[in-house]
Amino acid sequence: MSNVRVLGFGDNIVDRFVDRGVEYPGGNAVNVAVFARRLGAEAGYLGVFGDDERGAFVRGAIEECGVDTSLSAVRPGPNGVTEIETVDGERRFLGWNQGGVTLSDPMRLGEEELRYAAGFSLIHSSAYSASVEELPKLAPTRALRSYDFSSEPEFRTSEYLDAVGPWIDLALVSCGDLSRSEVWAELRRVAGHGPRLVLGTRGQAGAMLFDGEAYYYSEAAPVPGPFLDTMGCGDAYLAAFVVELLRSGWRRNARPGGVALHRSMRQAAQFAALQCTVDGAFGHGRPIEGAVEVGSPIGGVAAGDAG
Repeated sequence: MSNVRVLGFGDNIVDRFVDRGVEYPGGNAVNVAVFARRLGAEAGYLGVFGDDERGAFVRGAIEECGVDTSLSAVRPGPNGVTEIETVDGERRFLGWNQGGVTLSDPMRLGEEELRYAAGFSLIHSSAYSASVEELPKLAPTRALRSYDFSSEPEFRTSEYLDAVGPWIDLALVSCGDLSRSEVWAELRRVAGHGPRLVLGTRGQAGAMLFDGEAYYYSEAAPVPGPFLDTMGCGDAYLAAFVVELLRSGWRRNARPGGVALHRSMRQAAQFAALQCTVDGAFGHGRPIEGAVEVGSPIGGVAAGDAG
């Protein structure tokens, strides 16, 4: 039995690839939990599913992957849905239904949920999880906490970083459009708001890390098979990075050393490259039936950035 336990806390979604006519289960918190399980860790997901058929579809797929969802909630309303197309393997987000019940009626941590979360080595959440108000509740636990800030500017303001940064140990930021010098500056800026580790992904340009004292760089690994798309690559990178680092002894009171950080980044690059050969985030695709109304358009996401 693995002594590494990873909890995804927050968002789940149905990703509808309109150019393929296929929809897949996904979501940042879900993907990290599923990938951690595939890497040999125990994993759970804590979030809200819609009471519609798509909510049941996502939950069933998560459970088939060996991820525990026993304390997740089902609430009246639609599950989150995005519409996506791929152009030369790159994802282009066309729109979404505002996250469904994940955002309109999000998970709030009571005593039972907090006891459950406290049993994990690391709890991961994201900017799409409506979890900012819940993060301080996790501070008394021994679990490490990671958070994906994605690439949207509204999640990089000083106000947002002040609300999240003090309550997390690892920040993931997508930096696909930044130069290397700009990435270094951004990692230091984010670290100034609290997290001890800040990881910046740049797709094919590799990844960079700041631990409060030193910077680290890791090249992207070659894709080991037919390239399909970049869905979930950022989540795959993060999952592999934290699982390897936890196996190296990373704890709240144990600062990871340079050797462990380098090794974890290399493992993460290889796992993210493998993810480029997977349909959707973690498979389980099915033909699209009917149509879904989507709301505001979403900008494109660079290769290898947040899943």
